[in-house]
Amino acid sequence: MYQNFNFPGGLDALPLAKELRRKVFITEQGFQNEFDDIDRTAWHVLISEGGFPCGTGRVFETPAGSGCYHLGRIAVERDYRKQHIGSLVLKKAGRKGQELGARELQLSAQVQAQGFYEKNGYQAIWLHLSR
Repeated sequence: MYQNFNFPGGLDALPLAKELRRKVFITEQGFQNEFDDIDRTAWHVLISEGGFPCGTGRVFETPAGSGCYHLGRIAVERDYRKQHIGSLVLKKAGRKGQELGARELQLSAQVQAQGFYEKNGYQAIWLHLSR
């Protein structure tokens, strides 16, 4: 049975989510600057099973007062992939945004994750390409 938790106090209040993001984005994918100032104020979602972190993500309003909420940093533990945990994280984060008054939900994602987001009802509006 999966449990989910929402923490308004920032990522430091949720060390299991922070460690999962470190594992997925830094160790597995090689990102260097995974954590940012937004982590201190964003709402973070953690999906766990028996106390073990399975998936996490965050939602925050940007710019403040706009009614536009941004979903991101969706990370799923390797052993739980292909079990719809990412979809559950996305759903819970989106629901939290709506509870907070979102008029619009947006996200930024890695290109290779585009299919995942499209399966969850999102559509690509533009792609950022860089050299």
